Amino acid sequence: MSGRTLRVATDVGGTFTDLVCFETDSATGEARIVTAKSDTTPPDFERGVLDVLAKGGVDPAAIAFFAHGTTVVINALTERKGVKVGLITTAGFRDSLEIARGNRPDFFNLHYRKPEVFVPRYLRREVPGRLSYKGEEVAPLDLSGLPAILADFQAEGVEAIAVCFLHSYANPAHEEAVIAEIRRLWPEISAVASHQITREWREYERTNTTVMSAYVQPAAERYLTRLDEGLRAKGFAGNLFIMQSNCGVDSLESVSRIPITMVESGPASGFWGAAELGKLIGEPNVLALDIGGTTAKCSLIEDGKVKIMTDYWIERDRTSAGYPIMVPVVDLVEIGNGGGSIAWVDDFGKLHVGPQSAGAMPGPAAYGRGGNKATTTDANLWLGRINRDYFCGGTVEADMAAAEQALGEIGARLGVTADEAARGIIRIANNNMVNALKLVSLNRGFDPRDFTLVAFGGGGAMHAAALGAELGVKKVVIPAGASVFSAWGMMMSDLRRDYFVTKLADLNEGGAAGIEALFAETEALAMSQFRQEGIGESKVEFLRYGKFRYQNQEHTTEVLIEGGRISDERLAAIEAAFHEAYEREYTYRLKAPVELVGIHLVASAAVGKLAMQEKPASGRPTSDALKAERPVDFALEGIHTAGIYDGEKLEPGMAFSGPAVIEDPGTTVVIHPGNRCEVDGFGNIHIHLNGAGRPA
Repeated sequence: MSGRTLRVATDVGGTFTDLVCFETDSATGEARIVTAKSDTTPPDFERGVLDVLAKGGVDPAAIAFFAHGTTVVINALTERKGVKVGLITTAGFRDSLEIARGNRPDFFNLHYRKPEVFVPRYLRREVPGRLSYKGEEVAPLDLSGLPAILADFQAEGVEAIAVCFLHSYANPAHEEAVIAEIRRLWPEISAVASHQITREWREYERTNTTVMSAYVQPAAERYLTRLDEGLRAKGFAGNLFIMQSNCGVDSLESVSRIPITMVESGPASGFWGAAELGKLIGEPNVLALDIGGTTAKCSLIEDGKVKIMTDYWIERDRTSAGYPIMVPVVDLVEIGNGGGSIAWVDDFGKLHVGPQSAGAMPGPAAYGRGGNKATTTDANLWLGRINRDYFCGGTVEADMAAAEQALGEIGARLGVTADEAARGIIRIANNNMVNALKLVSLNRGFDPRDFTLVAFGGGGAMHAAALGAELGVKKVVIPAGASVFSAWGMMMSDLRRDYFVTKLADLNEGGAAGIEALFAETEALAMSQFRQEGIGESKVEFLRYGKFRYQNQEHTTEVLIEGGRISDERLAAIEAAFHEAYEREYTYRLKAPVELVGIHLVASAAVGKLAMQEKPASGRPTSDALKAERPVDFALEGIHTAGIYDGEKLEPGMAFSGPAVIEDPGTTVVIHPGNRCEVDGFGNIHIHLNGAGRPA
């Protein structure tokens, strides 16, 4: 291993644990890429990570950089597998968690019930004391009743405590005092306060976030500790970095304290990878699409920057308000459409696809595991888009009889053949995904024709060309290793922390000093945290954003503030940038005063980020990768004889035109008639579309 550097990323999903390993020769820059998949092993998820390292032949002792993403937190929340939590809050406010918000999605349902809270009322306790919205003490904190509260919690079997006081975003003093007293009286208990997670206002959202962090903290901490111990037992001696929802990695110690920050670490790493890939290929404006087995997720990347928000909700749908989580999460739209999405016909004879999924067990009908419902995968297989003799990379024998039976049942309900039913399923699935992509582009004032569609995940490449044609994008790019692209994205990530602080300020003369002071104070806090972890000041970079609104509005628009120190002379330009951003999203602007509601500071430091090197073209003819021809049904374009290419034999510089299908063990790329395809120096597939705007 002398002279060679190993960079590894693992991603724990609901079904599989993915591995990407780059072994780089420090002298020549030559890289060998290893990818592997193994079964996820709940509840001992760390065993799946060790298994996939062994399967990929990676020696933990030789790893120089290790990034890890996991669905452990989101799974614990959705499956209700956290711990019993007690909440301590300001006197008079213990019911804010249950009052929640008055708006509800199922508006005309007279029997609507709010989602059940994570802390029952008897475990929500109050402590006297009050701060104003400016952080000034209105009533002193009284801790005389805290010992009795903790004694009750112990008797009730509470395993974690959440502390959230009114207006602690402005002044955390009361929360700090309570946390210190809890640690003195009950040092073994897991406890977290809201100011440790977020310094933004909105009482209900902040309280719920703190409760959810406490709910998953013991389990997440145990898991991360066991993973670290397991790796070190195998000889790993480096730092383990954990992927967060904000598209950056953070240290194991930091994430263990506040694990709620990795609630959406899997999607975040994929979208960050799409942004970095866009920079590599000279396409900074990207529509990123991740299609998995159950869901499709999409996000818009403008000028190479991934948008981060804190208005994030889980389990929110047409009949449930869901639960808010006020932590930095990549701005995404998620729909229940993936490879395993089930097709069904309603009572009015209308065809639907999703959101129900066949999952991994029993899975699509063609898996032969007892599934009898037609899915998107079954439709793609039946139409010849997926090779029945190379199903799941040749690891599964396709049960074509079961697929025919399932598609035939759908067709019978619609009065059409199995072939027509399969085409309908593909078109409906594509339409659902197009609508999701429009939500992150057209609905926010962006023209898809200015963007490149980057599609990944197991199913992304199957549908990307049709989706791109409907949206009229510049072109479609399928990344090398698309099925494990989220793990690749982790290796392109910096150590990153996002700081949100609420503070009202007018954009008038004399207001700049207070805004600059707030940024400077937050930057000093970030720098001190990095310094404690041995990261030098020269490695840390800052990005400043302001959250602005027209006076008396409820919500804000975020604007990047470039150019260093904020002065009164710069306020007019900052206000103009807000007007422009607001008009792009809402189509109008107001002649009204603008105010700052808070700041968003991004602090990042490079920690072993992978530097990609292009491979030279070998000059081999494209025909060397052509392995067969077969009839493929392209739905709207009809049946064509398509060239079938071996994805593992494609090299930089190779080019060909559709109709074609590229097959590799992880994914299938469908290239429609008239599309032109080429392979770049990094192994990515560029699809140049013909007939953009055609229905999907």
